[in-house]
Amino acid sequence: MTYKSITLDIKDDIAHIVMNVPEKRNAMSADFWAELPQAVRDIDENVKARVIVISSTGPHFTAGIDISMLAGGVIDGGKEQPGYGEVFLDKVGYLQDSFSALEKCRIPVLIAVQGGCYGAGVDMITACDMRYATKDAFFTIYEIKVGMTADVGTFPRITNLLPEGIVRELAYTGRKMSAQEALQHGLVNAVYDDHNALLEGVMKIAADIAANPPLAVYGCKTAITYARDHTTQDALDHIGLWNASFLSPPEMMEAMQANAQKRAGRFEDLPKIKRRRS
Repeated sequence: MTYKSITLDIKDDIAHIVMNVPEKRNAMSADFWAELPQAVRDIDENVKARVIVISSTGPHFTAGIDISMLAGGVIDGGKEQPGYGEVFLDKVGYLQDSFSALEKCRIPVLIAVQGGCYGAGVDMITACDMRYATKDAFFTIYEIKVGMTADVGTFPRITNLLPEGIVRELAYTGRKMSAQEALQHGLVNAVYDDHNALLEGVMKIAADIAANPPLAVYGCKTAITYARDHTTQDALDHIGLWNASFLSPPEMMEAMQANAQKRAGRFEDLPKIKRRRS
């Protein structure tokens, strides 16, 4: 499929989604909000890869939401609606779902950030499993500078990634958090010298993940996300039920034999999803 705002390449069980509008600093247009979740769900549901890597082009990762989105409708094509509040809620829900697709998909999503990551870019990276950056990267909850409160996913997720006081400072001031500060606080996993080194490093991590049993990786993603949002006892019950339902002795045996024989494992892919989840 041909996309307008992104490119997609799948190789060696790794799907690489690239934001590809550098002339607009990869501002998130109406096309982007439709195409990103469509691509992610297609990869997941049709088992086209075992890991997703998201990166960008040009000097900056993204300028955030395309300013035209604030004036035009992404749901209604600009047609009049009965009330501003109702239209706004529909619009926000649509945008939130676009990034929630990253969190809900069964396979890990790694994101590689260079240069500036503004506004909605922070919403997006917080929905991913792991974040990596170049040393010149920075992150800013920029919405405060345009009189808005970030509403597409930053606050429900970033408070699990950064200390609350740091989140409040970033949100209230709109200041830039450097890559080194983000690494210090755990927002990113690693910092690389430049864009090429960043992509090389992230692809190596993606390959390591893709080499592991997909069902076990899916179980890890599910268990971690569930534990984040529930009590310890609920999370213990959840992982017990998960393994009782999905643990695969043949996959475990293959993993142990592959490790002992120092060879790549031969694992079954996840089953295709016949009906899209909401």
